[in-house]
Amino acid sequence: MSKFQPIEFYKNKKNEYSLLPFRFEPLSEVNYAVTNLVGEHLIIPRETLEDFVKHKLDSSSPHYINLRAKHFLVDDKTQIAKELLSIKLKTKYRVLSEFTGLHIFVVSLRCEHSCPYCQVSRQSDDKIKFDMSTDIADKSIDLALRSPSKNIKIEFQGGEPLLNFPLIKYIVNAAKSKQKEKNLSFVIATNLALITEEILLFCKQHGILISTSLDGPKDIHNLNRPRPGGNSYEKAVEGIQMVRAHLGIDAVSALMTTTKNSLGRVKEIIDEYLKFSFTGIFLRPLSPYGFALKTKTYSAYDANKWHDFYLEGLEYIIDLNKTGVKFREYYTSTILTKIFTSQEPGYVDLMSPSGIGIGAIVYNYDGLVYASDESRMLAEMGDTSFELGNVLTNSYEDIFLNPKLLDPIEESFAFSVPMCNDCAFETYCGADPVFHHAIYKDFVGRKPESEFCNRNMKIFKYLIERMDSEPYIKRLFMSWAQSNA
Repeated sequence: MSKFQPIEFYKNKKNEYSLLPFRFEPLSEVNYAVTNLVGEHLIIPRETLEDFVKHKLDSSSPHYINLRAKHFLVDDKTQIAKELLSIKLKTKYRVLSEFTGLHIFVVSLRCEHSCPYCQVSRQSDDKIKFDMSTDIADKSIDLALRSPSKNIKIEFQGGEPLLNFPLIKYIVNAAKSKQKEKNLSFVIATNLALITEEILLFCKQHGILISTSLDGPKDIHNLNRPRPGGNSYEKAVEGIQMVRAHLGIDAVSALMTTTKNSLGRVKEIIDEYLKFSFTGIFLRPLSPYGFALKTKTYSAYDANKWHDFYLEGLEYIIDLNKTGVKFREYYTSTILTKIFTSQEPGYVDLMSPSGIGIGAIVYNYDGLVYASDESRMLAEMGDTSFELGNVLTNSYEDIFLNPKLLDPIEESFAFSVPMCNDCAFETYCGADPVFHHAIYKDFVGRKPESEFCNRNMKIFKYLIERMDSEPYIKRLFMSWAQSNA
């Protein structure tokens, strides 16, 4: 048989085909989005969808050919489709066997900033009792290195972790001396106000990267992130420049948080990132934890206002790319990776089952272990539902087999969650049980009321429709997906 066959070979004139698992969602009165188990998607007319499910779709139809190519149907010419679908599905869930790769060490709860939206119940910078000890650090390192994952990232957080920089040095050296076959990497999440030449020299010696906050232009940043002297923006900018001078331009990343002060100014915020040569931005909404609730910052705007903010920013970024400026939105890129590839990007909030404990784990300054960074924030508010144990008294098995971790992971498998299991976008989404517990006291929430669900549904629909509207945007979005994979 010849390797290349005429098109007639692939046509099934008797309309004999079997449906592979799929789901659908209306985009309009005319068009529907259809997706399969691994996230392959198509936009087809309603009447085509009806013909498809009734086995009336003609094999000569372009829709038939596309549905077959994307693993929505199988006929006598394409029996291998089931095997290909199975391989893609296994690839998608491969991350589960690798288990925890990100290990967050809260080396100090102290902080010299007083950000009203802070998700952590920080402590003032003179309270030494809120620093992690070397005993707790040693036990935490031992637990981190027990992870099955070959790639272990240790991220230092706070508070402001540089207030306890001696312990950071201790942990880096101790982890390197104890690791055997692990690939270790380190990140310090800092506001950069305390960065020094000595710290940067140590970072250079050990390949440590820096993550910081940049909320936008000077007035927004200083309003969002006040500190004594009122110069948090100046300190952040000076710190970014110092890090790049010592470690290289890509050694520092920045994260912004959308507050009421940000609304209506997304283009200025993006321009600020371009000004400092960042190649992307995460237009991140507020989370319902810590001081963000105490100061009522979280309730300052609703999900619809954030969505408008996000869409305006995304369209501005698309326009920038059309002019030759390479820049992307990172949350969009994460979603696009799930849409276009079988790879799991590892973003905890968009993992199913949930990425708590699997994607990340937190070792607090006091030895307590939490299922995620948000879990730790929730505990600071008095809710210990995701507190897994203590490094000084509990074993690896005690912590990672704790029902407080296993139960929400089991319940958060979106494929079996009511309404999620019928949703066309389930394979792109996650469950975020910590968020839903914080708001609804339930690991999965009631989907019609879920802000998490509604926010993501709008984004998924928008991205799929936007790609269908313009070939350039589909090419652009595919490049973002590949960059994030």
